[in-house]
Amino acid sequence: MFAPAYLDHNATTPLLPAVRAAMLPYFDAHYGNASSRHEYGRAARRAIDEARQRVAQAVGAHPTEVIFTSGGSEANNLFIKGAAAHLPPGLIAISAVEHPCVREPAKALRRSGWRVREIAVDAAGRLASADFAAALAERPALISAMLANNETGALQNIPALAAQAAYSRAWFHSDAVQALGKLPVDFRSLNAAGVHALTLSAHKLGGPKGAGALVVDKRVDLAPLIDGGGHERGLRSGTENVPAIVGFGVACELATAALAENSARLRQLRDELERGLAAQGATIFAAGVERLPNTVFFALPGLDGETLVGRLDRAGYAVASGAACSAANPEPSHVLLAMGVAPELARGAVRVSLGRQNTAEEVAGFLRALSVTVADLQSLASLTMVAG
Repeated sequence: MFAPAYLDHNATTPLLPAVRAAMLPYFDAHYGNASSRHEYGRAARRAIDEARQRVAQAVGAHPTEVIFTSGGSEANNLFIKGAAAHLPPGLIAISAVEHPCVREPAKALRRSGWRVREIAVDAAGRLASADFAAALAERPALISAMLANNETGALQNIPALAAQAAYSRAWFHSDAVQALGKLPVDFRSLNAAGVHALTLSAHKLGGPKGAGALVVDKRVDLAPLIDGGGHERGLRSGTENVPAIVGFGVACELATAALAENSARLRQLRDELERGLAAQGATIFAAGVERLPNTVFFALPGLDGETLVGRLDRAGYAVASGAACSAANPEPSHVLLAMGVAPELARGAVRVSLGRQNTAEEVAGFLRALSVTVADLQSLASLTMVAG
């Protein structure tokens, strides 16, 4: 089977062998429902409790602050819709570079009388100070700003933003899905600065798909998205996905234990990749600010990102396009447009996101493949112009 080198870890990560081993018994021998009162159920409940402890320790939270969900999208929806349900309709302010699972539920609140304000970002994708201050002057009830951007990798100074917002008495949420496992994340210090909730996801750090969490200050009143038997403090009813939750806990433990070593190695690979890209004339987005150690978002003038991604896949390298494209309506990345990038350059964006199994040889091979692919595309474009 053809298996390209995998360079798309911000989309998802391979399941770690130790995570898989920890999950397997809960598909087989320990199959009980965690709400059952017999030993099978008690074993499942103990496993969930242990996983909750591991996730909490990974982000400096108390276990009672961790609400398990099916993933980051549900956790973001739980905060935005759940908090809004306990408040009179008002203003929700979100950064202009949020993931769709923040942007769309925020927009959905308009049906209930809420107003949505996007906070502008600068050319590097960080919140513009003046516009953030202007948004705060409008007294939002809810604020959401992601810790690390999934496309550019750019980091927001969440503690400073939350501290600045404290006087507004807004509930402040941050999507930390891309940060956990790549950077230190400490909910206790963030909470002290004014952050009330964080979103996490297992499959971004070597865990399984289908498990995530909202880490939330218990002073925040939330309405559940799913009503039923009252699981997860009444905030997320439904029989728990025990294997995935167990895997999430183990992945958190492993990721935090290896955080410093992995981050340093990934940063070295990223810097080598960026030197090679710069030599080929690439524009690297958000290059001048602090970013995730594994993420490079770039474009080459005159080339379409989707086309480049397809060619690179056939050349043996799996990467992502920055464009949310459909055949009928190709659109450039909303993140890049918010940063003021010209649409024609934004349409050429390609994201490389490295992981723990990637090597220097793969980075060098990718750069060679990119050079050959770009030359082929440029040659084809020249022939097309001549023929026209």
